[in-house]
Order: sequence, then C-alpha cells, then structure tokens
Amino acid sequence: MKITNIRLGKLKVPLITPFKTAIRTVDCVEDVIVLMETDCGRVGYGNAPATAAITGDTHGSVIEAINTVFKPLLIGRDVGELNQLTQIIQSAMVKNYSAKAAVEIALYDLFAQSFDAPLYKILGGGENSMTTDITISVDYIDKMVADAQRAVERGFEILKVKVGKDIRLDMERIKAIYAAVEGRALLRLDANQGWTPKQAVHAIRALEDAGVVLELVEQPVRAHDLEGMRYITERVHTPIMADESTFGPIEVIDLIRQRAADIINIKLMKTGGIANAIRIADIAGVYDVECMMGCMLETSIGVSAAAHVAAAKSGVVTKVDLDVPSLCQYDPVIGGVSYKDADIILNQTPGLGIERIDGLQLLD
Repeated sequence: MKITNIRLGKLKVPLITPFKTAIRTVDCVEDVIVLMETDCGRVGYGNAPATAAITGDTHGSVIEAINTVFKPLLIGRDVGELNQLTQIIQSAMVKNYSAKAAVEIALYDLFAQSFDAPLYKILGGGENSMTTDITISVDYIDKMVADAQRAVERGFEILKVKVGKDIRLDMERIKAIYAAVEGRALLRLDANQGWTPKQAVHAIRALEDAGVVLELVEQPVRAHDLEGMRYITERVHTPIMADESTFGPIEVIDLIRQRAADIINIKLMKTGGIANAIRIADIAGVYDVECMMGCMLETSIGVSAAAHVAAAKSGVVTKVDLDVPSLCQYDPVIGGVSYKDADIILNQTPGLGIERIDGLQLLD
C-alpha cells in the first residue's frame, strides 16, 4: 500500500459551552484535517488543532509544514515501512508537534487498515472500552458548581476542574464543587501553569487540611519550572501530574529522574504523534510511573487515535482525559470510536474506522 497523495481540509465544530482555562478561552474546535490517500483506495485520517500558546502550532504553520516538508517526503512510500516513516516525520523538522501528529495518525490509521484490524489491536491489544473524565471550565463559582452537577447527572464520575486565575478564588471554587459532588465524583484539578510553587503548596495543603480529597493536581506551575514541580511534589500528599512540562521522551526521563511529578500526561499533539507517545508510556512503565492519556481540544479523529493508544498501553495509562467529543455540540466524524458521555467504545473496524467527515472543507 503506497501513499499517493496527502490532502488537507478544515473542520470546525462548536462547543456546548466555552472552554476556559488559565491560558485561553475557546468556543469551538477547529482543526486542520489530513487525508492520506493510497494506491488501493484506502484513506488515512489525521488532525491538528491550533494551540499556539502551548505547542506553538497555528493552522497556517501546520498547513505549511505538511505541504512543503512532510508531503514530498512521504508520497510514493510504502505504508508498511512504518518505523522508517515515523522516523522521517520526526527528524524532518524540529518542534511542529501537532503537524507531525496529524501526519503520523493518518499513517498509523493506514498501517492498521493494511492488516484489516483496529489500531489498538495492531498496537498490542487491550480492552475495547474505557471511561473518561469531563472538563469543568474556570468560571464563576455558581456556574462551575452547576456545570459539575450537570456532568454528574450525565454519568461522569471524574471531573477535571480548571483553575489558575486567582488562587484564593480557586480554593473557594474547589471547595464549593467538592461539597456539591462529594461521594458522587472524583476531582482532578488543573491549574494550567497558573500558580507559583509556594502558592501551589499553600493551596493544596489548605485543601487537604479542609478535607478536600483530590485525585491529582495537574501542571500547577510554568512548564519549564521542573524545580518548582519537584518543590510541590515533595511537600504535598496529593499526586502531582506533569502536562506542559513533558512533550517528548527525553523530557519525561529528565522529569522522572528529578522526581518532579508523580504522573505524566501524554497528548499526541505534544508528542508529535503515536510513536513518541508509545515511547513515553514504555519509559514510564520502566520507572513504574502512571500516565494519563489526554487531548488538546482536537476533533474526535485525534481523540480516537489517543483512545486506541490508551487501550494498547492500559498497563501504564491508568487515567483517561478524552472528553472533547462530549464537549462538542455534535461529532461530524462518522464511523470509528463511539462516544456516549463518559463511555468510550473502540471500533472493531480497520484502523480508526472513519467512514466520512461531515462538514469537511477541503483546501485543494
């Protein structure tokens, strides 16, 4: 199966409610879509969001990278040369992680299709279902409590609460939400780099002393501040998870050796695709460190790829944060992984199982 063309499109899906963090506010999911075509008529799909504040990728940079760098290198190559092709993708450019991820996801989709098997089985197998948390965006306390209660009513048993705007107000937010859902849902707290190390220790200890039980606190300080991460990890009982601090395998090794976090958040749009995500999971497994599989507010194409990797690496990936389809007003991707509130059911059809994408606007 040889790659004959790589076409690009754009897809925009409105969110049910604006997605608000300490870094950004977003009211829709908008991705560049990759369609990797082959000489046997099969098509592999990938996607990349614009997350300039986190990965540096914009829609324009993703399109340019794929059209001018990756496309000439991949056309005419055999999909079966998977390892060599992923190495080509990763070494062709520095950074540009989401662009790399979009191309790699499409390539892995085709590779699994060539064996007429779902992607997770090609990656090693595993259970074909999992449950995800759902994000509660930072907002007024009453709004966040109401959003949390609605999420629990929908069947979500884990809530990922965004904070980081105002630490005193953040503590009140968490206490109010905890009181509203205690005994019905676990809370994960995501500060999105919004605190200083001393603020984080003060806030987490105060919540612990108040009887608020958190499953974890994600990325409380700036991404580059590994010393700050270690400072917090050493001084609180609540597990600390690294997100923006870890993009690739080398950063993960450094973070683990410094004991700067208890958990690693893997996201395909940070790792540059599936190959490095697998490497990170394997490294974490060697060190007996738990991982979460997360996403970057991309369409269900990338979320589905992440779900397949999470299933195949479930011995290490013990936590799942793949809620974007549940945050969207609808899912334009027909076929493939099924999303019903907290429940994710993997497809048993080849690859990612995508049949078509409604509303896709081709760029060529």
